[in-house]
Amino acid sequence: MIDKRLILKIFEGFSIQRWNDLIRPFEIVEMDKAAEKMVAAYIIGKFEESLGHEIDWKWMIYASLFDLLKKIALCDIKSPVQRMIKKQYPEEYQKLNDWVLSQYEQILDAEIFQEFSVYLKNDSSNKNEAVRLTSRVMRAAHKFSSLRELEMLSPVNEEARLTKIRRDVNEDIQEYLDLRGLQLLVTRQRPFDFIMKIEQLRFQTRWNQTPRVPHTSVLGHCFFVAIMTLLLVRDTGVKICKKRLFNDFFCALFHDLPEAVTRDIISPVKQATDGLPGIVKKIEDEIVRNELVPLMESFYVNEILYFTNDEFQNRILVNGLGGEKMTESVSWEDLNESFNSDEFCPVDGKTVRLADHLSALIEADSSIKYGITSRHLVSGRDGTMKLYLQNPTVNGIDAIGLFFSVTEQK
Repeated sequence: MIDKRLILKIFEGFSIQRWNDLIRPFEIVEMDKAAEKMVAAYIIGKFEESLGHEIDWKWMIYASLFDLLKKIALCDIKSPVQRMIKKQYPEEYQKLNDWVLSQYEQILDAEIFQEFSVYLKNDSSNKNEAVRLTSRVMRAAHKFSSLRELEMLSPVNEEARLTKIRRDVNEDIQEYLDLRGLQLLVTRQRPFDFIMKIEQLRFQTRWNQTPRVPHTSVLGHCFFVAIMTLLLVRDTGVKICKKRLFNDFFCALFHDLPEAVTRDIISPVKQATDGLPGIVKKIEDEIVRNELVPLMESFYVNEILYFTNDEFQNRILVNGLGGEKMTESVSWEDLNESFNSDEFCPVDGKTVRLADHLSALIEADSSIKYGITSRHLVSGRDGTMKLYLQNPTVNGIDAIGLFFSVTEQK
């Protein structure tokens, strides 16, 4: 079972404030930045693939986890200061990375700890061409997401506070402007319009009917669910194919995409009548087709729709009678025994749902333990636990044991 200390450490990403030496018109936290960076990385990476270049999506997915772990450990050191240490004092910078590793040695499994160690060394000689390009895509996405935060801060801050920051950010991003996706984002073409829609999830607060700490946005929640999905799938011990890893992570990252245009409808309201969940889902799908699909590129639109349709079902793609691809729900056992191959485009949708519930459980339980509670939070926490009492195992995962662990219940 995943160490609960690791889960709660990652959850700290919702409490790390960014740009806290400037006036901020809304809460800007590290988890939201990590989420937007991965959305941008997906878009930029897909453009590179469309041009015939190879992206190492597995490397990218784990890099997003390792970047967040490092940021959580070093949250008190601003990024410009870290860059100065790296450039001017490389030996001390490596010692700093060693210290970061030491913070996770007891809570990461040996394999992922070794991968984290290799990642922090950033040895370019060990990178193949695909990893080098993927690393550049990630850096470009990082710079773009920082630029977007700066642009959203600009209207409420005096220009004198921003001049040097803006110059530095614009200078940093120049190195990556050969990437087609970044070009279109920076010059505000169609991919920018799409990411602007997704950004709206950053302003939508979960559990918005009750006081709660820390506040979590829908976008940050999606990234947390993606990371939890990654870790939960690893924890089963099943060696999944590359496409399944990719699908699981990005299905989780985009699972609340329809809320960019419908807003977050809380579960009790969705379930107010027996027929309402189906009606809401049908309306969401219609709005997505009308408002989001026109903003997507042809080479990834079907993939994102696959992520968001039946997002919580274990599923594969099969050939229909007319040759078109059709979604088929399958059991977890069949995913492992018969369809664990890239050609079937497998997804552990029920694991994504479990990660979604795990996130909700921690969001409620952590606030209650901080002393900020309400009947909504208590009923949400207890109701989530009850969902799994009768069916404690999901896709090979001891769900109820995991829930008891993170909430410290016997």
